Amino acid sequence: MRPTMTRKTPPAARMPERLAALRREMARLNLDGFVIPRGDEHQNEYVPPAAERLRWLTGFSGSAGWAVVTSKTAMLFVDGRYTLQAKQEVDSRLFALDPRSAMTPWAWLKENARPKARIGFDPWLLSETQLMHLRAALRRKGGEAVALPRNPIDVSWRDRPPQPAAIATVHPPRFAGTPSAMKRAAITAELRADGADSLVLTQPDSIAWLLNVRGNDVPYAPFLLAFAILRGNGNVDLFTDPKKIPPAVRRHLGRAVRVREPDAFGPALDALGKAGRRVRVCPDTAAAWIFDRLARTKAALARGPDPCQAAKAAKTEAELAGIRRAHRRDGVALARFLAWLAREAPKGRVTELAAAEKIDSLRAEAGEFREPSFPTISGAGANGAVVHYRVGPDGGRRLKPGDLYLVDSGGQYPDGTTDVTRTVAVGKPTAEMRERFTRVLKGHIALARAVFPAGTSGRQLDALARQHLWRAGLDYDHGTGHGVGHFLSVHEGPQRIAKAGNAVPLRPGMVVSNEPGYYKTGAFGIRIENLLAVRRAKPPRGAERTLLDFEVLTLAPIDRALVEPRLLDGDETAWLDAYHGAVRRAIGPRLKGADRAWFFRATRPLGRKNPSRRGRR
Repeated sequence: MRPTMTRKTPPAARMPERLAALRREMARLNLDGFVIPRGDEHQNEYVPPAAERLRWLTGFSGSAGWAVVTSKTAMLFVDGRYTLQAKQEVDSRLFALDPRSAMTPWAWLKENARPKARIGFDPWLLSETQLMHLRAALRRKGGEAVALPRNPIDVSWRDRPPQPAAIATVHPPRFAGTPSAMKRAAITAELRADGADSLVLTQPDSIAWLLNVRGNDVPYAPFLLAFAILRGNGNVDLFTDPKKIPPAVRRHLGRAVRVREPDAFGPALDALGKAGRRVRVCPDTAAAWIFDRLARTKAALARGPDPCQAAKAAKTEAELAGIRRAHRRDGVALARFLAWLAREAPKGRVTELAAAEKIDSLRAEAGEFREPSFPTISGAGANGAVVHYRVGPDGGRRLKPGDLYLVDSGGQYPDGTTDVTRTVAVGKPTAEMRERFTRVLKGHIALARAVFPAGTSGRQLDALARQHLWRAGLDYDHGTGHGVGHFLSVHEGPQRIAKAGNAVPLRPGMVVSNEPGYYKTGAFGIRIENLLAVRRAKPPRGAERTLLDFEVLTLAPIDRALVEPRLLDGDETAWLDAYHGAVRRAIGPRLKGADRAWFFRATRPLGRKNPSRRGRR
């Protein structure tokens, strides 16, 4: 288990010299600007410390962002989730934060790059699609996107951490459900149907899923950092440090998987082109360097999505069974945490950091816990309004009566990945807090109860979660739901639920989050998040379409003190009572003492003063 990770903000005094060093290197390379993404060679959301270039340069520690540095200007681009965080972490005298959260580096360069500008980029850190946007933005002004053989930040980063070298492990059949050989056969059949005979894999979660292996190279996700080539006969070349692959994993991989040094990846791409192979590569996720290398040998490219992503999104019955077990285990930890919080928070001595560390420690006690699935968001009062708030090493603020406290956390277990948010009133909430919370809850319930025809995408369902906020002239600036992996990334595609989401249909077995929210800057934040599994719905009499609905996976009390019963209709009240009944049956027998007493009070039917006899059983 990794310890709770708190990110120390780089000393502000070092930021000017780092920016100056980058500009000196840009001048040496005859560049007018340089583009810095927050990512690594695999386009990961969570990256190893050695790839935290954006944070090293700017101080911004969020999981998504970009910077563009020119000789005179330095710009930082983040989306609506990170606007407040960026303002807190980044020196505005050095980096200007574009006020338009939808602004991209490409759009900014299109408006602001000087004529015939030479803008440098690291071809390992931009996908082919991103490079196309960069080139299109510069073309209007006769500019040029310049691929650099070495990232200029790395030249100045003297104390850069080493590359990760964690040992890989086998993901056992009882958790995976499907043997690697069957997965490889299914993917190669899909390739052949598309006219391709090789697949270049660059995303670690695809490789982990395909080969039934896991690693420990990246914080918060059990990834082995590697590249792979799947061939038409089902054999795989796996490019990673051989020291990461112990004998047990080699035996598991078998003769069909050949482990090769990372430096062999480029020549292997050359060989595909020289052999006349038709190669499938995803332009949205594979590095531009890979496309350039294949183009040099005139390889036939079949651009398209990585087929492993869609295949692994629809979980098998074995995976779903494991995910349910993980949520029961997680639910025990959450119940104990919320009971502890109810006892301790009103005393005014609990800090945001102490609360975050407490939930991790309780997950560890529940068993099988490997690490958090993302950095815990632990925000009291105004900090709860920062969507992706990170508490610092100083401990953050103390929870006190009158606060709303928002905790968004999750765990990585070998049989599943969890992600849950609860908003809790410390002491007595105001009428405004109750009204806003209940509107968020109504949207959460509407999405959880949705029944929809097969072929429906998350984009079509998003408004269900927002409707009650919209009626009051309110909204939230993040998506309503993201996909979740099976002991993989907590943020998984291709499915999502969002206003601007894709048109990928939701399919049985997919796991998505349901997390509407409301954020009042300077005051409080509210979010209620459960994970849902898409399943086939029981058709009503006369149904002419195949219908789907959701199974609720998360098992944790929703704070009844924040619910305004008058704003709920009968069906919504029945849903909340039924949900708490399911939580009570699943978690209650596993609790003891004061935790158990608090838990049965917290999950009693709405309006009931005492827990029912039935609930105590």
